[in-house]
Amino acid sequence: MTDEHSQRVFLALADPTRRLLLQQLCEEGSGTAASFATRLPITRQAIIKHLVTLEQAGLVTAHEMGRERRYVPRPEALQSVTTWIGAIEAQWDQRLAALRSYLLEEPGTSSAQEQGTNASANTRKDEESLNP
Repeated sequence: MTDEHSQRVFLALADPTRRLLLQQLCEEGSGTAASFATRLPITRQAIIKHLVTLEQAGLVTAHEMGRERRYVPRPEALQSVTTWIGAIEAQWDQRLAALRSYLLEEPGTSSAQEQGTNASANTRKDEESLNP
């Protein structure tokens, strides 16, 4: 995944404050920098910078309402990232399933028979070295 949009989304979500803002926007439906400033321990200007970063990544849109900008979440912008994560998850699921299958092979398979034959040979060698 190298497309520019996904890179901007990951960079926007890398900051815990931006993740918190996006989460609260998704829960509330919309919000303003002033409303967040009353609840969070950072300045309104810092909140605006974070919201602009989210907007540049396409995760929120801003609507002018009088003197305020109301930010609305755009969760569909996460689709490219969730698709990429899903593909990685599917690859790991396949690998883990193959490992599980390998580890749970029936004792009658060739690899288990080879291990049993080798173990018997080692036991005989040990017995012969103890009883000259």
